[in-house]
Amino acid sequence: MATVAFLGLGVMGFPMARHLAAKGHQVTVYNRSPAKAGAWVAAHGGRAAATPRAAAEGAEFIMACVGNDDDLRAVCLGPDGAFAGMAPGAVFVDHTTVSAQVTRELAAVAAAQGKHFVDAPVSGGQAGAENGVLSVMCGGEAAAYARAEPVIAAYARICRRLGDSGAGQLAKMMNQICIAGLVQGLAEALAFGQKAGLDGAAVVEVISQGAAGSWQMANRHKTMLAGEFDFGFAVDWMRKDLKICLETADEIGASLPVTALVDQFYKDVQAMGGQRNDTSSLIRRLVR
Repeated sequence: MATVAFLGLGVMGFPMARHLAAKGHQVTVYNRSPAKAGAWVAAHGGRAAATPRAAAEGAEFIMACVGNDDDLRAVCLGPDGAFAGMAPGAVFVDHTTVSAQVTRELAAVAAAQGKHFVDAPVSGGQAGAENGVLSVMCGGEAAAYARAEPVIAAYARICRRLGDSGAGQLAKMMNQICIAGLVQGLAEALAFGQKAGLDGAAVVEVISQGAAGSWQMANRHKTMLAGEFDFGFAVDWMRKDLKICLETADEIGASLPVTALVDQFYKDVQAMGGQRNDTSSLIRRLVR
């Protein structure tokens, strides 16, 4: 069993850290809001630390799941950052969805200090975190990944190293590009069915068994038809991720016309007050 620090106890991090403790790892948690860290310790044991540096001291592995590039830099760098507390040879595993640029930047800082950095963004949403069945896409040194993979397995259905530093984040961009198009297609189909007078749930029961089937269709069609969006992955976070995808596409010369269009549709949902709606709320634009 490993000595682990977990930084960031949001809707994803809280249950991910719980799975680590349940597997017998010694877990120290840090959260920007100390009350959340206290609640985690009260429920699952371990200890809470006042700073990322204090959490990282003595830990073999430091996991993070925070908000964005700036949040990740804040928990890694500076006198109270995790890098200041990490021992040489320790491995930082970042589960945040961020840019490949900041990943490579922080990996270089860690390497210069004799430490290791693995980018390991996740897919599967809150339900995947709660049930310990996340898909984890990793980049970084092969040896560091090999050490971290058995620890990540506490909350992963599948975990793979896909290349050097930044490869995990690039894979997560592919994941978000796929989701954007799938959700928009599902929203259009369901709205079309409503206007055509069909029973959407009955149609989905049939077409989900064919080539149109997807995770989004299986898990979101009922709530989309019911107009229920108070759960899952928020529109604000999806737009953050799609911004990373579109900026990276510009850098590498890739074309993402559908993704760019769906990003603007999410902007429409934000303007409708749906900033915290689940990403499936794209249908709101079509059934007004």
